[in-house]
Amino acid sequence: MSKLISVGKILNFHGIKGEVKMGFTAGKEDLIKSLKQVYVFIDNVKTSFDIQSVKFHKNTAIVKFKQMNSINDVMCIKGLLVHITEDMLKSKLEKDEFLISDLVGLEAFDTEGSKIGTVFDIGENKASNLLEIQKLNGLKFMVPFVKEWVPVVDLPANKIVIKMIEGIDADMPQQDKE
Repeated sequence: MSKLISVGKILNFHGIKGEVKMGFTAGKEDLIKSLKQVYVFIDNVKTSFDIQSVKFHKNTAIVKFKQMNSINDVMCIKGLLVHITEDMLKSKLEKDEFLISDLVGLEAFDTEGSKIGTVFDIGENKASNLLEIQKLNGLKFMVPFVKEWVPVVDLPANKIVIKMIEGIDADMPQQDKE
């Protein structure tokens, strides 16, 4: 059974005919528009909803579920997360897009084939996501997750290749906090 991934949150109702305002990650309009079915946990029970229509307004999605026809219907899902299956999400990923859960734990190698360490976590800044690599000695460093720095992501082989430059993984001395 495929794991569920959150793709949005029901923020409020929209109008009186059972539409909802749904928040979602900016730039993922195509993903949201392509969805046919989603899951919401109502009182810890997974409930599926079929999407009838989606439109966008002021950074939210206005979604009409076939099962919702009034404000009263919508009130029970207000504030809840909207999920899709991991398999569904993977089928919608573009080339060179990956789930964080697929990247964490990959072995990291340099372009010469020497093992550097393991992907420990994923962070982000305004420019790009950042891979946090835990070196073999336990210390960590970060590298921008862009093709120039990470030319190879090979999920079946459980590895990534990082273009190392001098200083990128320099061991930073700890400074006293006095």
